[in-house]
Amino acid sequence: MNETIAVSGTAAQREPFRSRSVVFTGPAGRIEAVLNGGAPDAPFAALICHPNPEYGGTMHNKVVYHAMKVLNAPEWGLGWPVLRFNFRGTGLSEGRRDGKAEVGDVLAALDWLEREFRLPMVAAGFSFGSAMALWACCGPQKANHEVRALIALGLPTHADGRDYRYGFLRAATLPKLFVSGERDAFGPQAQLEEVISAAADPKQLVLIPGADHFFTGHLEPMQKAMAGWLQEQLL
Repeated sequence: MNETIAVSGTAAQREPFRSRSVVFTGPAGRIEAVLNGGAPDAPFAALICHPNPEYGGTMHNKVVYHAMKVLNAPEWGLGWPVLRFNFRGTGLSEGRRDGKAEVGDVLAALDWLEREFRLPMVAAGFSFGSAMALWACCGPQKANHEVRALIALGLPTHADGRDYRYGFLRAATLPKLFVSGERDAFGPQAQLEEVISAAADPKQLVLIPGADHFFTGHLEPMQKAMAGWLQEQLL
């Protein structure tokens, strides 16, 4: 049975925008997470998945944090509750890193959000986290949740000497936003455009001029791309 510590949905809604620690149970054991509470009348809840922990990725990654602010902070006009979590074997999350089984961690996080808020959801991720979010929501083990939109930041198409394929996106009819840097070494433009051209509609690709994989010096354009697309798609 999944376990919740330190916060409940009703408590979070009484204290909008407050950040609280959360622990829930995933397939490999306890998962460490942080919930940023949203407005009491928020129409959506959101999940953000972090980059590859083998290279230092955690839920406190700067791209993940700035994406959370778009979804949560009142100044961006959304004010949704947002859950960030550490994949298995990262931080205080139990289990061992796998590279594929982390899809189960995403599904467990969506389960937690659904129980706590009973709201439709938006799922997002950065780098490895974007791949895991897409697999969890559109792949063979796809979530049986009310996910209304997906955001993939810095989706990797080539890393560690191998290409990454996303053939399952051909049947993924959820609205999808892809935001990448024009100079992303792990998602070369030609490969990224090939992946997205094969994906089902609706979809949109935004390439940030001059930005690398980590959106160094270009976090605000990334945020604006997210906010504008979400306002257009969902509100």
